[in-house]
Amino acid sequence: MAFDPVAVVKQLEQAEVRYVVIGGIAATIHGSPTVTGDLDICYERSDANLERLATVLNDLHARLRGAPDDVPFILDRLTMKAGDSVTFVTDLGDVDILGTPSGTGGYYDLRSGDELVDVDGVEMPVTSLEDLMRMKRASGRAKDRIELEVLGALRDERGG
Repeated sequence: MAFDPVAVVKQLEQAEVRYVVIGGIAATIHGSPTVTGDLDICYERSDANLERLATVLNDLHARLRGAPDDVPFILDRLTMKAGDSVTFVTDLGDVDILGTPSGTGGYYDLRSGDELVDVDGVEMPVTSLEDLMRMKRASGRAKDRIELEVLGALRDERGG
């Protein structure tokens, strides 16, 4: 399984899933040298979007990350509606989906300040540097506090 976040994004775009790239990939796009091994997205939680997202994840043979293979799991709109954040292993690498990332109001909150970024010919919505920093601040995890320093330096370098 090769990690290919751009291929995942292409499938999200083709299926017209409403999402925003967050996490390590967003940090990398903003200039962070930190390496990540998963794609984090914040997704819009309407029934229609959950259907589209479930279809893409099923096409990628998504399985719950860290769960034994024999644990029953139905990946559909209803299951996704019942939760908020789920981590998956897919044919194209690890994908984490978050409905309401720490420190945010979710998809519409993050879309209000996102940037459309072209990566390998795919235009994707990426959370703003300020919103990414807000999420890192709110998570409270040690690795996010370290990344917050990197992101702050990038912001200062840009004159923000």
